[in-house]
Amino acid sequence: MPYHPDIAQQIAGWWYRRGRFGASHILLALLALTMIAPFLWMVLASFKPLHEVEQINPLPTEWHPENYSRVFQKIPFARYYFNSVFVALWVTFLTCLTSALAAYAFARLRWPGRDFIFKLYLATLMIPGVVVMIPNYALMVNLHMLDSYLGLIVPAAFSAFGTFMLRQFMLTIHPALEESASIDGAGPWRIFWDVIMPLSRPGLVTLAIFTFMGNYGSFFWPLVLIKSDHLRTLPIGMLYFDSMYGRQTNLIMAASVMNILPLIIIFVLSQKVIVKGIQLGAVKG
Repeated sequence: MPYHPDIAQQIAGWWYRRGRFGASHILLALLALTMIAPFLWMVLASFKPLHEVEQINPLPTEWHPENYSRVFQKIPFARYYFNSVFVALWVTFLTCLTSALAAYAFARLRWPGRDFIFKLYLATLMIPGVVVMIPNYALMVNLHMLDSYLGLIVPAAFSAFGTFMLRQFMLTIHPALEESASIDGAGPWRIFWDVIMPLSRPGLVTLAIFTFMGNYGSFFWPLVLIKSDHLRTLPIGMLYFDSMYGRQTNLIMAASVMNILPLIIIFVLSQKVIVKGIQLGAVKG
């Protein structure tokens, strides 16, 4: 059989590409295992008795699923769950509404100083949250919103990042749709609600997911603002749980699993929507 250099080169190239493909997958698998290892340890520790949590053996010798029910017996965990979800849902709704209104004004309306004000608005992203903590707290004192749901919701209901993301998304909507609605007699509000908002749905869903996941695990602001036990969110409730009952690591791990489970479910179910929303809003065109 005659030797064909081209065929040999093709075979060698195929083996080379296959080797690179396999090596990259092995590397990604090792990275994924490294990242998921703490979560697996947390889940396994939540089923252990307290004296086995610090042992090297990752698997419990005796499984204790009652650790999860004991969390509800030690603290009002259901109440903390409700507070976190309730506050996160309201913050998500208000953030999406205010960000959409601001993004529409910056992207589709023409008014003096629009671009300059937008740059100033974006500049607030560079200010650390700790810097504005004292002014926000003083404002809550003056508005009599300390130790209340409103104090948790109102300061977080405005987002420069959300405005920027939705503005970039709205810039991709073709102006002809607006012009057609204007010819039919629609005003700015009608165009916003009936034209822009439906077309911005992927961006709104992405912003809603980011906002909910970010606010659901908020720790520092509720710690400063909330004093009453019945208003505590999950992170604050778990902090007091750890200090009141000692270092019960197995119960803390069980509470942590229940705490992050909704976030994992939301991310797994919506990851395609998140990627689509970011891609559509990334390029003006």
